[in-house]
Amino acid sequence: MKGFDNIFQGRSVLACKDFTPAELNYMVNFGLHLKDLKKNNIPHRYLEGKNIALLFEKTSTRTRSAFVVASHDLGANPEYMDSTGTQFGKKESVEDTAKVLGSMFDGIEFRGYKQTTAEGLAEFAGVPVWNGLTDEWHPTQMLADFMTVKEKFGHLKGLTLAFVGDGRNNMANSLLVAGTMLGVNVHIVAPAELHPTQEVRDIAESFAKQTGAKFLITDDIAEGVKGANVIYTDVWVSMGESNWEERVHLLRPYQVNMDLMKMTGTPDDDLIFMHCLPAFHDTNTTYGQEIFEKYGLKDMEVTDEVFRSKYAWQFTEAENRMHSIKAMMAVTLGNLYIPASAVNGCTGGCGCSCKD
Repeated sequence: MKGFDNIFQGRSVLACKDFTPAELNYMVNFGLHLKDLKKNNIPHRYLEGKNIALLFEKTSTRTRSAFVVASHDLGANPEYMDSTGTQFGKKESVEDTAKVLGSMFDGIEFRGYKQTTAEGLAEFAGVPVWNGLTDEWHPTQMLADFMTVKEKFGHLKGLTLAFVGDGRNNMANSLLVAGTMLGVNVHIVAPAELHPTQEVRDIAESFAKQTGAKFLITDDIAEGVKGANVIYTDVWVSMGESNWEERVHLLRPYQVNMDLMKMTGTPDDDLIFMHCLPAFHDTNTTYGQEIFEKYGLKDMEVTDEVFRSKYAWQFTEAENRMHSIKAMMAVTLGNLYIPASAVNGCTGGCGCSCKD
């Protein structure tokens, strides 16, 4: 395939906002295509012989597993490195680390705290850098999330997604921006103290003008969830934070329970629940037991009833982390034939029916 046009080739994926709506939509569709190949046992080793560095400051289940399996499926060799097993951040700067890893590996995944760290790696590595999560953005989760929504509904434009909880964390930021990029009406339903920053709103507004999406930011639960097709939530306290008492006080009224699901007024077949996981929906974890002992809560951001209900799509969503990450790595590092026409006016090159 050498010599063909691939508009993604060599690019890093640091935040969805760095791409066009059409490019983001293409990666979502390509993830669905690769999932179909996987389910039908059709090989797709687009990264044969490549070496991938997996650099983790924060712990992970889904991101680590997804990158490892995706790498193997694509024919690449992943190498996991955490903060205790490298000099990164202790004796070696971001720039120096990037230059070293970039000279040995063909691509780098980073999951950590500062967005500037991911950006620094991308600046100096000379190879694609993929953001597995930072405190500001979570692009790999977005690809999986909207792949899941499209898998359920068959389209994205015109759907309504209501994120209920901490409206200024990386998930709320990413859903607001990525959703508007894809024509989804995103509602951020959160206490006023936890609303997205003006900067994030401005980014979403710029994309909404292109796609026709409408977004809403409100502390009114009834207004925010009305007509939603997707109810989405996340943990009340993110990694690196410890203000449990404040968040429990602020967010307890925003717990996703069956009453909230019914407030949408959406027919059951047109309504799903999503969560990026892990979720505090019972006391079967160390955290769950501690929260119960301290605050008397058996569940937090979502009740166990909703988590195990007919609405629950969080485990399909979790599986899709692998398929969507595979798509992202393949288009940015694989020598694929992806002409601009396949992105800006898809004619089936991604293997899906691109109606969005």
